[in-house]
Amino acid sequence: MKKNFCAILFLFLFLSPRLGFGQPISSTELINKAKEYDNKTVTYSGEAVGDVMRRGEFAWVNAFDGVSAIGIWLSEDKAKGINFTGSFKSAGDIIEVEGVFHRACKEHGGDLDIHAASLKKIKDGSVVREVVNKRKRITTLILLGVLCLALIWTQLKIK
Repeated sequence: MKKNFCAILFLFLFLSPRLGFGQPISSTELINKAKEYDNKTVTYSGEAVGDVMRRGEFAWVNAFDGVSAIGIWLSEDKAKGINFTGSFKSAGDIIEVEGVFHRACKEHGGDLDIHAASLKKIKDGSVVREVVNKRKRITTLILLGVLCLALIWTQLKIK
């Protein structure tokens, strides 16, 4: 009885993540095992980055999971739910998509992508306010002043 319990526990703990119970998969795993996941339904989450590129009734968006970005092809209606995309001025919405993974999509010129069947927003993005460090600003102005004085002094000394 104890051996059976250990065997079942082993199978559950070590094999269940591979069975894909709706757990998001990383970009690293998708890229490294692209052949294995080709034409299979996957769940992927990441920050919407770049622009939402609308193409008629569909749109492209890149989702960055902290390592790599994966292109997501989705309906324009689903894309309307994305309000912020990551850039220098904003943190993008964190999205989770479920869809069919293609390691070399025939429809999109051989690109690696996910055709999203569903999109869920995990976290809203926001505008990033850049705060200038006052100490760095003052140090820069002082160094610029010293440089100007050095140039003036060398020009006066040459004449």
